[in-house]
Amino acid sequence: MIPAIPDSGPFLLAGARLLAGHCPFRGEPVDRDGFVLVDLLIDGERFAAVAPAGTAAHPDVRRVDLAGRIALETFVDAHTHLDKAHIWRRTHNPTGDFWGALDAVTRDREAHWTAQDVAARMDFCLRTAYAHGSAAIRTHIDSVGPQTRISWPVLAEARERWKGRIALQAAPLFKIESALDAAHMGHVEAMLDAYGTGVLGAVTYMVPELGDGLAVLFALAERKGWDLDFHVDESADPEARSLRVIADMALARRFPGRILAGHCCSLSVQDEDEHKRAIEAAARANVSVVSLPMCNLFLQDRHAGRTPRWRGVTALHELSDAGVEVMIASDNVRDPFYAYGDLDMLEVWREGVRILHLDYPFARWAPVVREAPARAMGLALDGVRAGAPADLVLTDARDFTQLFARPHADRIVLRAGKRAPPPPDYAELEALGTVP
Repeated sequence: MIPAIPDSGPFLLAGARLLAGHCPFRGEPVDRDGFVLVDLLIDGERFAAVAPAGTAAHPDVRRVDLAGRIALETFVDAHTHLDKAHIWRRTHNPTGDFWGALDAVTRDREAHWTAQDVAARMDFCLRTAYAHGSAAIRTHIDSVGPQTRISWPVLAEARERWKGRIALQAAPLFKIESALDAAHMGHVEAMLDAYGTGVLGAVTYMVPELGDGLAVLFALAERKGWDLDFHVDESADPEARSLRVIADMALARRFPGRILAGHCCSLSVQDEDEHKRAIEAAARANVSVVSLPMCNLFLQDRHAGRTPRWRGVTALHELSDAGVEVMIASDNVRDPFYAYGDLDMLEVWREGVRILHLDYPFARWAPVVREAPARAMGLALDGVRAGAPADLVLTDARDFTQLFARPHADRIVLRAGKRAPPPPDYAELEALGTVP
């Protein structure tokens, strides 16, 4: 059990186990999992000192002996859908597949997505993510028809309300063919100008309009100085090759912004030559890739009456070995695309380790839930150092296998030196028209 944490400082967290890469000093012994033991002095909202374990002697300060328990830095969740979350009970997906999910979300959006409904579910999500230890999130916002003008002001209000607690970014989500509709793009541009966070995106797949649609988005992003974030090849079809099309266009145009490609599932089922060409192009074009291990495991290779043969995830090891920035994220939460999840990046990391083999060494893959997504989002992180906000996720684990063996619902999340509240109660969602 994690020792009780004082309600106010100053207090000393003695003997915390911190990843060596997150430690502001060098020279201390590093254990086989890549951790060092440190003392953390917290005074008010900030770290007052970070020192090797046993060296921060403060006789007049309350001492909390962590005895080698792991202290993690807060998480960055680079791919979510806060506008879809928590609609499963009122509009579920009985087939469990991608096309059933698409149909269910369309029906729910047209019937229920008022500003009040979207705002309530989005706020529930942000409180949940905060309670679990996330400090930054990028969400995709369905930007189709009238919904575009409903959801973006809601997003902007949430971003302002959560400023200082969760850095909230957003990218529009629509079919790549819609980029060729001038009226649609006019609405999207207006919303991003008024309420956006400098990110443009779309769903890409192998349609005749792919090249022309991408050209429109690249040109707009170049003119505005925006980054790009695409849903890419979320399919088991080896002919789904839009990752390489995106990378080739970025290279040809010398695109100056950041590009994040989500899913890229079909990369894992392509022949070796195409697989290699796509990865090499992504590396040359500095395209980052985010895998969504839980949602893609759930959706991909789903056929009624047949056990899945494929995990549904992208070639994360090969991408990383080629120099591509890779990461993992939550994706959907309790909606027709994924009926589970809780915007808990520790769960995403734990399941990512199992699904994608992000282990041996564990520490090599730790950046996939913090540093890598932060770079893809253009965020500067404070980290654990004297003068930085005292943000930590304290666990009862002492090594990585303990960390990933349990869900750690008893974790203590410290934000600015104070314990974060617990996740909100699901009962709050009953007022949104869910059904038993």
